[in-house]
Amino acid sequence: MSRKVIPIQVESPGEPMTGKPKWLKVRAPMSREYKSIADMMRKLKLNTVCEEASCPNIGGCWKQGSATFMILGRVCTRTCAFCDVATGRPDPVDPDEAVNLATAVAEIGLKHVVITSVDRDDLKDGGAGHYATVIRELKSRQPNVTVEILTPDFQRKPDSCLNTIIEAGPDIFNHNLETVPRLYRSVRPGARYFTSLRLLQRAKELDANVVTKSGIMLGLGEERDEVLQVLDDMREANIDILTIGQYLRPSEKHHPVMKYWSPEEFDDFKYIAEKKGFGMVASGPLVRSSFHADEVFKALKLKGK
Repeated sequence: MSRKVIPIQVESPGEPMTGKPKWLKVRAPMSREYKSIADMMRKLKLNTVCEEASCPNIGGCWKQGSATFMILGRVCTRTCAFCDVATGRPDPVDPDEAVNLATAVAEIGLKHVVITSVDRDDLKDGGAGHYATVIRELKSRQPNVTVEILTPDFQRKPDSCLNTIIEAGPDIFNHNLETVPRLYRSVRPGARYFTSLRLLQRAKELDANVVTKSGIMLGLGEERDEVLQVLDDMREANIDILTIGQYLRPSEKHHPVMKYWSPEEFDDFKYIAEKKGFGMVASGPLVRSSFHADEVFKALKLKGK
C-alpha cells in the first residue's frame, strides 16, 4: 500500500519562528531522582550534556536514572550557532574523571552509558586518549555495561585518534552531522560535513561490529530534499542508527528557529529512513542524540542488526 507524502512548507531564510507549539512544551524537572543525580554530579565533579546543552528531556531521563556524561571539561573550543555549551579556553583534563564517572555509573545503576564531550582542538589527540581511558575504566569495573560514545570530529587530528577510541571497545560510536551541508558555514563553522561523514564510515571500517549512529536537527533552515540527501549519505556510510529532532533556540544569541516541523512530518521522515535501510530510527520533535539510547540499542540488537 502506498503512503501519502506530506507536503512540506519551508520558511524563507531570515524569517525566524517565534512561540513554541504545544507539542514542544515539557515540565520542569522536579523529581527526587533528578535531585539525587544532580547532587552526585556535583560531589564527583562530573558534567552532563543534559545540563550544559539545556536538553528539554532532562527531567524525564533523570527521573528514569539515565544521564549522558560530558567529559573533557565544560568549555568547548568551537563556536557552533546552535549549541548552549560555553566556548573559550578549556581547563586541563581531570585525571580522576574516568574513575569518578565509573563510580557514578555504579551508584546510579546504569546498564547503558552515554558519554560525549566538548571539542578539544587544543589537545594533540583531540581528547581521544581520554575517551579510551574512560571506556576501559567502565568496561573493567562493569563488564556488562554497554558504552555509547558521542565524539567530536577530530578535524585536523591524526587518523590514529579514531583508532585509539575504537580499540578501547565502545559498543556504539556516535557522531552527529547536525544539519545539511549548505548550512555548515553558518551553523557549524568549525566543522566540515564530509569530514564528519568520513569519520563515521571509518569507524565501521575499523570494527565491523561497532554500531554507528548519527543525528540531525530540523528547523535551522534546511529543505526537505536536503534532509533526504543527508539520509542517503548516511546510508552510504553504513550508519546503523539515526536520530532526528527539532532544533530549539537556547537564547537570543543563537541561531533562530526557521521552522517548527510537526510531529506528522517527523513520522514521515522516520518512515522514509526505515525504508532506506537504517537499523533503528528515532524521529520526533523532542528527540535528541541520547534519547532513549538504551532502548534503541536493545531494539536494534533484537532485530539482529
